Amino acid sequence: MSVQITTEQIKELRDATGISVMQCKRALEEAEGDMKKALAILKKTSSDIALKKVGREAKDGAVTIKNKDKKAVLVALHCETDFVSRNEDFLNLLDKLGDLALSVGVEKMRANAKEMIDTVIQKTGENIQLGDTYEVNGEILGTYTHNNKTGVIVSLSGGDKELARDIAMHITAMKPEYMSADEITPDAKQTMTEIFEKEVASIDKPAEIKKKMLDGKISTYFKEKTLLEQPFIKDGEQTVGKLLEKNKAKITEVKRYSI
Repeated sequence: MSVQITTEQIKELRDATGISVMQCKRALEEAEGDMKKALAILKKTSSDIALKKVGREAKDGAVTIKNKDKKAVLVALHCETDFVSRNEDFLNLLDKLGDLALSVGVEKMRANAKEMIDTVIQKTGENIQLGDTYEVNGEILGTYTHNNKTGVIVSLSGGDKELARDIAMHITAMKPEYMSADEITPDAKQTMTEIFEKEVASIDKPAEIKKKMLDGKISTYFKEKTLLEQPFIKDGEQTVGKLLEKNKAKITEVKRYSI
């Protein structure tokens, strides 16, 4: 004789898990009304569903940054579609993962993430994967997120939090590839030299003028890609490097992630 499952039991299980009414009803029936067993069944089902979806590409998603005192964490969470990246359950999960990383550290958060993610996979029907996670510690931290898709953490020595946030916002908008000219590798210079040499080769000018044009193109290209040499987004009259110098500040660490 089967156990009668009440609407109150179904509601209690749904409130505890957020999973659909029908899935809660089936789990309670299988568990013969035992709430603990029903929860265990749902957890196993979540894990099984997650395994089936693991091969599907999770190219969309969202980013969050949490900070408190002298610590900031960035957590990226990937899903398959923009629709799910804006889903309340998905964003709540990201928020909880960010809070957990801030309170117990990135490694412990990662250790607990799978079970939390599997439940939301069951609810959304999409593959969800934890992306990169970063932790930055420092005296002066600035953070910036754009459309939940890009996040930047900047740590400064000198300056203040407003300056650090401005630099983070600049990095979000201008996407520099290098911090300073020292980071530009010989390989990168050689590759761009070869590309610009082809552009200059067809110009009908003397060799010394072509050389100046080539040098100018290479210099301009790398200045546009180097943070300290980029015109500051809020004041194009000065570079980021000059802005930092004026405020007696130096960048000690930058973490950036973009979906």
